[in-house]
Amino acid sequence: MAAPVPGRCGFYLEKKKRFCKMVVAKGNMFCGEHGNMEEGNHSRRIVCPLDPKHTVCEERLDKHLKKCNSRQKATPVYYVKDVNAGAAEPDEPEQQVPLCRRSRAELQALLDKLNEAATGLQVALQDSVLSHSALQDELNNPQNGDAARKHLKQQASILGNMAALRLLGGGRCFVEFGAGRGKLSHWIHEALRSCQDSAHFLLVERSSTRFKVDGKNQDAVARFERLQVDIQHLDLSKVPLLRQERVPVVGVGKHLCGAATDLALRCLFERNGASEAAGPPSKRPKPSETRADPGPGPEPGSDAGAGRPAADGELAVCGLAVALCCHHRCEWRHYVGKDFFLQRGLGAADFNAFCRMSSWATCGQRPANQSCPPHLPTNQRSDAEEHEAAEETEPDPLGGFLSAERREAVGRLCKRLIDGGRLDFLRRRGFTGRLSRYCSSQLTLENVLLTAVPTAAAGTPPHSPAAPGSPAAPGSPAAPGSPAAPGSPAAPGSPAAPEEMS
Repeated sequence: MAAPVPGRCGFYLEKKKRFCKMVVAKGNMFCGEHGNMEEGNHSRRIVCPLDPKHTVCEERLDKHLKKCNSRQKATPVYYVKDVNAGAAEPDEPEQQVPLCRRSRAELQALLDKLNEAATGLQVALQDSVLSHSALQDELNNPQNGDAARKHLKQQASILGNMAALRLLGGGRCFVEFGAGRGKLSHWIHEALRSCQDSAHFLLVERSSTRFKVDGKNQDAVARFERLQVDIQHLDLSKVPLLRQERVPVVGVGKHLCGAATDLALRCLFERNGASEAAGPPSKRPKPSETRADPGPGPEPGSDAGAGRPAADGELAVCGLAVALCCHHRCEWRHYVGKDFFLQRGLGAADFNAFCRMSSWATCGQRPANQSCPPHLPTNQRSDAEEHEAAEETEPDPLGGFLSAERREAVGRLCKRLIDGGRLDFLRRRGFTGRLSRYCSSQLTLENVLLTAVPTAAAGTPPHSPAAPGSPAAPGSPAAPGSPAAPGSPAAPGSPAAPEEMS
């Protein structure tokens, strides 16, 4: 660059071989960082003691330290370190053994354990591809590109499933875990525009996010509050909004990654006044006990978990709708289904192996996916809201031992087994959970939605077809409750069928 851009700093950066691009104040030649270069300016700039990445005028150091973004902020009242982390176990392996370092005999033993543990699991999921009228105008907007429409369809289906469960309504607090920009809460707010009762929204996100949309939704009937905290350290019962209002809570999330789903379940259901039907076993069950029924859950009509006013230190949770994602990033310490695994004779090492194997369902090694044109959504991994896949650089651990279709089926079965532990966790706390495909695999490979409602509210089928205002999406693969569409992952005779896993 021969000269600085008009209105920008005139300091030349030798390392970058260009002028500084910072905007300058009117009448100045240099920005605040290089202001000491001005003629007559003898102020000395020093490195900020809180953050060495920027400098500050020495004369204004005291004033700067009071407003520096790197200053230590006061700990919020709802921050309780590791409150949702789960107890660490002494037998938990410190390092996971990569699959590529296991012998074929070890891999076959893992597959045998997986098949035995999955006996009785509902592997075939029903399609529940719905939509909601609040997003119809935006879905039909020609200005939206393929990427935007892809996420709108997912958000519309999540809202449609929530409406079918009667979870959309005023007088509630919607807690969006892993909120990001807050788009899901935005559309829930739009769906409640005609509701007379006020609704509250808590957006939980550990990182600072740009281009947030929740600031545009403040009105007389809605209150948005953003909690910048890791779910692992969040005690919802101490959030001032919930302590003051005492309103029922609905947990939501779109592609809540790996262990974050387990942390969110602990955050919601371990402080809602419901106790487990039985404590964790003191030791690994005997083989004769591993197939025993863990015991019946709360009777339909009971008020365990929700449906009553929240007492001090408790949450009245009335539902859950979370799109699952990235099972390969789950962790045994945080996992809520430890009892479910122990009852099947499985432990931390097996769990870690199944987590790694779950990535085979979405890792992109299938011939069908390799032949997809690069513009199709199934072959896209660049979207900002999609989470990364497992490591693809290690060699194929099976070396032709399993076909690509069989690997994909094994990966899906691992996901269902991990999710089975989550359903068991919900059942023990008085909730009826369900897994369903809320959108097609052509839209996203992570297309499973975890929903739950109190068992007391499950006397009538809670997962009924969409309520008025939330029709099934046009052109959806199958209506809710109908048989799986041909060629879908759960269709009869597909690789996901448990009888083909041996």
